Amino acid sequence: MAKPENSQDKPRIRVTLVYSPAPRQVRDWTLELAQDGTVAQGLSASGLYDEFPQLRHQTLSVGIWGLKSGLDHRLNDRDRIEIYRELRVDPKVARRERFNRQGSKSAGLFAKTRPGAKAGY
Repeated sequence: MAKPENSQDKPRIRVTLVYSPAPRQVRDWTLELAQDGTVAQGLSASGLYDEFPQLRHQTLSVGIWGLKSGLDHRLNDRDRIEIYRELRVDPKVARRERFNRQGSKSAGLFAKTRPGAKAGY
């Protein structure tokens, strides 16, 4: 007679979920999921939506170890699920504004020059 399956007989995987609600703030959870678990199941199991209810109504941008993925992505043991915030400023625009504010002589590759040296050295 076959033994009935229950949730403790199935192989489990451990994953980490990381979310940064604001700059210099990081919240992480270590989760144990079924071997065929998805990113969406990991988000639900973590209690993320209880702690940050505003995320429940947003379209989340997630990734595994820095590579963007979807909520239906199957997880492997020791995966790191990352939830990404939207950029407030385009990095190219921020760099351009910073360069304009600092001036061409005090920013970039040629900012530090030795007295009497050629330009760019």
